[in-house]
Amino acid sequence: MIKKTRALEDALKLSHIEREELIVPVPEYLLITTDNARCPKAEVFIHEGDYVKLGQPIGVRHGGFFDQPIHATCSGTFEGYEKHYHRSGKVVSFMKIHNDFKDALYEGIKPRSQEEIDALTRDQVVEILKNCASVGLGGSSFPTYVKFQTKTKINTVLIDGVECEPYINADHRALMEEPDHILDGMKLVKHIFGVNDVRLCFKKKYKDIEATYEKLFAKEPHDGISYFEVPNVYPMGWENRLVEQATKIHVEPGKRPADYGVMVINASTLLGIRLALRENMPVYQRRVTVTGDGIVKPSDFFVRVGTPVKYLIEKCGGYKDPDKPKTFILGGPMMGASLPSDDCILTKTVTSVIVINKRNYLDGLLPVDIMNAMKHMPVDKAKVKMLNPLKCIECGLCAYSCTSNINVTDYVRRAKVIARLK
Repeated sequence: MIKKTRALEDALKLSHIEREELIVPVPEYLLITTDNARCPKAEVFIHEGDYVKLGQPIGVRHGGFFDQPIHATCSGTFEGYEKHYHRSGKVVSFMKIHNDFKDALYEGIKPRSQEEIDALTRDQVVEILKNCASVGLGGSSFPTYVKFQTKTKINTVLIDGVECEPYINADHRALMEEPDHILDGMKLVKHIFGVNDVRLCFKKKYKDIEATYEKLFAKEPHDGISYFEVPNVYPMGWENRLVEQATKIHVEPGKRPADYGVMVINASTLLGIRLALRENMPVYQRRVTVTGDGIVKPSDFFVRVGTPVKYLIEKCGGYKDPDKPKTFILGGPMMGASLPSDDCILTKTVTSVIVINKRNYLDGLLPVDIMNAMKHMPVDKAKVKMLNPLKCIECGLCAYSCTSNINVTDYVRRAKVIARLK
């Protein structure tokens, strides 16, 4: 049982704000990140002034144990680099592409016939997913091809459409708007892993999803493919929790579902896998929710990777109460990254942008915030002073109640020294 906080209660209320689906033009400029949280180094294959095509490999990111190609998400001219916030919360370098609005396709983007797909080996599928930079689109950004390299016999594939955090609506929309493609993707992974148990998992409260797939399965062949409803609880979207709920298999710490013969694939990721196998196309656009009480018209979008968040906020009618300071969260309110401004860019794995008018939930101390401010180097002295560590009487309750045994009080003591500085 997870204890609700005031912030979570407010988030749950706001998650039910009615959202409008908006179709907006692709912006004039798209920005593609070079490095990211999983890949701290990158090589770029193009130079300023070069013309690029939609889907063209324009670089490669280097991770600790994998490489990840970088693709252009429109055709146009590469105009150099800019610094912006990334979904990880860090400021990173982005390649700036001036969109020519022609979407000229890269020559390597060619559809495969069903016969060609049926003939693919697992190793060939892995190579396709690697070249198309397929990653977890539920927010994990873990390379899909690495998961598909498992040598363990897979018996069950679970398609994760649970989307357990408040606000986020991207997978729900994917399931409702592309049911034929979801079913096709399920058939593809059934063939790839040679299994006879592929299940689409979603929460019981989504009766619209249930009705959609009951109707679809009634008219389409779906041997070995089914759906499974899970309880409306948090964090049901965590893959280990989902595996236990759907299969009764408990995944031990340090183990992966694949070690037990189970593969978990996010619903939006499944559509990306299908796109790679059917069209040899990387993910160049995705669904994203822009919501919260800080904007005029909370909306859902299907937009290009590389779109500035400012552009989408503008399309939502701008800020509600523009004089009030805002909190920006990329991803869900529980696991997303909080950013200090809207100067951020949509990457493949941004499921939502949450804009909230800042609130003071307590007229008192926030010891964890003080600790985090002290951990960030160089220490932001103004931020530390704003958190009022001098109010602390050093009772030690924060350290006593910390389940991770962190001496939070010690960080507050050090913050007091900074707060006293002129």
